[in-house]
Amino acid sequence: MAIEVFDWCPRLDAEADTAFRTRKVQFGNGYAQVAGDGPNPRSQEWALSFTGSEAYILGIKAFLDAHNGTRAFQWQPPLESVGLYRCETYKPKAMGNKIYNLDATFVQAFKP
Repeated sequence: MAIEVFDWCPRLDAEADTAFRTRKVQFGNGYAQVAGDGPNPRSQEWALSFTGSEAYILGIKAFLDAHNGTRAFQWQPPLESVGLYRCETYKPKAMGNKIYNLDATFVQAFKP
């Protein structure tokens, strides 16, 4: 099965949390030994917001629903190269006048 590409453009206020998994041993004399944990110790989580017509937001919802929060898709975040991401949660909101907003959190994945 081919990995699908998420190609909708989020609003300008996309925000990332980058975390590093480490293992740390603290010694009595103040010395600490630190190492990365696993083959992918750096991971990102992006808070994204999409605003548009009902058809635009329904297209995004359909894409995310088809992946069920478990299957990864390709997406290129700002300042980064294309990577694999999953969306475990999203929140649609009616703004009025047939305009809708959808807030989603994309979590970096390392295997489809």
